[in-house]
Amino acid sequence: MNLTIKDVAARAGVSTATVSRVLNDHSDVAAHLREAVRNAITELGYRPNGPARSLRTRTTLTIGVVISDVTNTFFTSMVRGVEDAAQEAGYSVQLANTDEDPEKEIRQLEIAAAEQLAGIILSPTSSTSANHEMLGLRGMPIVTVDRRLRGARIDSVTTTNRRAAFEATEHLIDQGCRRIGMIAGPSNVTTGAHRQSGYKSALKARQIELDNALIVTSNFRMDGGYQAAKYLLQLANRPDALLVSNSLMTIGALEAIKEADLRIPEDIALVAFDDVDWANALRAPLTVIAQPAYEVGRTAARLLLNRIRHRESPIQHAILPATLKIRQSSLKGGVAQYKSSIGTDKPDLSNWA
Repeated sequence: MNLTIKDVAARAGVSTATVSRVLNDHSDVAAHLREAVRNAITELGYRPNGPARSLRTRTTLTIGVVISDVTNTFFTSMVRGVEDAAQEAGYSVQLANTDEDPEKEIRQLEIAAAEQLAGIILSPTSSTSANHEMLGLRGMPIVTVDRRLRGARIDSVTTTNRRAAFEATEHLIDQGCRRIGMIAGPSNVTTGAHRQSGYKSALKARQIELDNALIVTSNFRMDGGYQAAKYLLQLANRPDALLVSNSLMTIGALEAIKEADLRIPEDIALVAFDDVDWANALRAPLTVIAQPAYEVGRTAARLLLNRIRHRESPIQHAILPATLKIRQSSLKGGVAQYKSSIGTDKPDLSNWA
């Protein structure tokens, strides 16, 4: 059975024009009508005729997603958000991975341009990368996620990295930590730079002298986290806490902490960016800065689809909130105090020195 938008319109009780506007992600459709159309599409199993629409619009109905590390759970959830939003609009998604390698990024962007994809969602390997200019010159819309390209007029979706790192560092200070080590991501990436900035700002605000020996910049991967933590833990005056810049680095840091035979949080407190499935499986459940990765993906897809259809619309920079979730790994008071806070993301710290 060949379903058409007339069938969808009849099921939803709307006009074919409304169905068309929903499929093309136009913003001028009332929420209840949009929901009725999407429900009808699901119930009927309707799929837009991709080739026919491509001929009409002279573009493919595929968007590319080029991420820096497919093993990072943040990007896994982010891509799911992209896929769901894209499919609702009748687009498919083509995924590519760069492994944080600028040369791979160039190759993937060249492939996207050659295949004339409708647009690209990109997690750039560097905030100063000029690779986006190649796509811009060819008229391909781009949205960056997690990281921004400095000086580029390109839509972006990020989270409150600086504020989140500030709050996490302040929380560790509230726990009595004074030598807080920072396992930082590359400073040539806006995410790495902003998280380090938030850490430094918190120390300054609480009048704690900055010790640059406690900041180790590394790649956003397990080996980077391991090497950074190993260095910090071998210092004569080692840190009493660590702030780690992503979940992969945290795995490496945990390995180094285990090798050093240190207990969390009794010997060293720990806070990490990104909430992960295994965070609660540790002996001391992990305090994290949770980022809305799925919503980052959905928002990026919506911005890209808008850019595809409205090339001259104003540039948008969406910034979604990251949230500190306090668990046992950062509570220097130990297990007894943690148990009293079970069931809350942010326990009352006012009586915990």
